Amino acid sequence: MDNRQAIGSWLSGPRAAAEEMGVDFGYPGQRLGLPRSGPGSAARFGRRLGAVLIDWIGCQLIAYGLITHGDLSAAGNWTLALFLSLTLLTVGTVGFTPGKRMLGLRVIGQGGGRLSIPRVVLRTLLLALVIPALIWDRDGRGLHDRLAGAVQVRI
Repeated sequence: MDNRQAIGSWLSGPRAAAEEMGVDFGYPGQRLGLPRSGPGSAARFGRRLGAVLIDWIGCQLIAYGLITHGDLSAAGNWTLALFLSLTLLTVGTVGFTPGKRMLGLRVIGQGGGRLSIPRVVLRTLLLALVIPALIWDRDGRGLHDRLAGAVQVRI
């Protein structure tokens, strides 16, 4: 075997090279006991990102129009405060934010069921740091979800 093939190209990455050599990583969520597709399957990155954008834009519109009355420089901090409050309240009570609901997602505990309030608070604080949400494992869970023992699934 050629060593270049084992390393993989910069386009395909090491995972694709390992899969070509016969390594089976399974599908996202398999290690968590989630189905491959349909309701209850692990949410994909695109839907999760879309849900965050919907929530963020909604909070930004409220902050800009209702709280700061058009002061764009003050809207940023208010947007973050509204976003964190929205996430804490809605994920802690019903398991999804308005953006997640619109895109058919829900946040549940790793073993199923709702997250406890301390786990929701931890998840939200890590989400506010942004970086943990950008690092994810092979099941598609962000570091903020992994540390809080949560998983985002399709409804």
